[in-house]
Amino acid sequence: MPHPLFPHWTRIFRWSAPILALPLTACNWVVMNPSGDIAVQQRDLILISTALMLLIVIPVMALVVFFAWRYRSANEAAEKEYDPDWDHSTKLELLIWSAPLLIIICLGALTWVSTHKLDPYRPLDRIDAQTKIDPKVKPLTVEVVALDWKWLFIYPELGIATVNELAVPTNVPVRFDITASTVMNSFYIPELAGQIYAMPGMKTQLHAVANKAVGGVGFSANYSGAGFSHMRFAYKALDRAGFDGWVAKVKAGGVNLDRNVYLTLAKPSEKAPVAYFSAVDPKLFDAVVNLCPKPGQRCMGELMHINMMGGAGKESAHETEGLRYDFPNSHVIDQTERNEGVQTAPDAPGATEAPADHSSHSGADAHAQHR
Repeated sequence: MPHPLFPHWTRIFRWSAPILALPLTACNWVVMNPSGDIAVQQRDLILISTALMLLIVIPVMALVVFFAWRYRSANEAAEKEYDPDWDHSTKLELLIWSAPLLIIICLGALTWVSTHKLDPYRPLDRIDAQTKIDPKVKPLTVEVVALDWKWLFIYPELGIATVNELAVPTNVPVRFDITASTVMNSFYIPELAGQIYAMPGMKTQLHAVANKAVGGVGFSANYSGAGFSHMRFAYKALDRAGFDGWVAKVKAGGVNLDRNVYLTLAKPSEKAPVAYFSAVDPKLFDAVVNLCPKPGQRCMGELMHINMMGGAGKESAHETEGLRYDFPNSHVIDQTERNEGVQTAPDAPGATEAPADHSSHSGADAHAQHR
């Protein structure tokens, strides 16, 4: 005969379930359900490592409960088994030490293999678990510059650039060359691959591939100042036809990204709108890496070459005009000129989808009118 309160409690649980699940509504499971092969392998690494560690955690937690129940003070049977002179058990020692040791060996082997296989500098050898990459296929190169506080993406092979919007074709290997203008950031697209740092004066790399046509959000995973929380960009993985259409739309913008436009763009701003550039200075990214986008600045590569050749002599000690790379308050936004643009990240509160026509958001003029 069912308990008379059973239907009552069932009804309470059924109505309270949505309330109990409310804290989970803020969770984003993109890391556990990515759309890029590198991110999928990283997810599998997390799951396998967690499962290996649970092989110890679960039995230990279960034994804690078992021993507490088995040897409770009210259990008279346990008192009969009490042995005050017991101090050693070879079988127990083997179990205690061998199980963790085997798990550590497994975790070490897994770490060794995955560290080399998922090295961000390592070119991809597959599109997904079933498809190998043709060695003749050349990856799409995207040059990434972390600005204060926005992202600049340059497509050198296509001769275009964008601000706060990244699009890649599906099932095509992509190589990201990453740097920063002033302070260190971290480039991260959970849908696509793991994070890698963007550092001024240095170039890092990340190889990845998108397997599904999706839209997502990329962001900075390293605190970099006042505008860090809004340093997000829209990520799009498009099929070949969609990507070609997107490239054609960017090229229709008619704005050239040269050194002067870049210097205006690099000024600190928050919530920068999407901007399209139909042409790019082919040497701009190298100039940013070498810390010499401004006229008159000496490039790091040039200075390293001079040092390698033995230096420029004593007279060079007075030639300091081109050696100023850090300027006071160069990363500070004037409160009276704070950017009021629309944040482009799809998950931003109140954010709207970027309009199809970006002519009003093209180039540095867009940033000037929003400052």
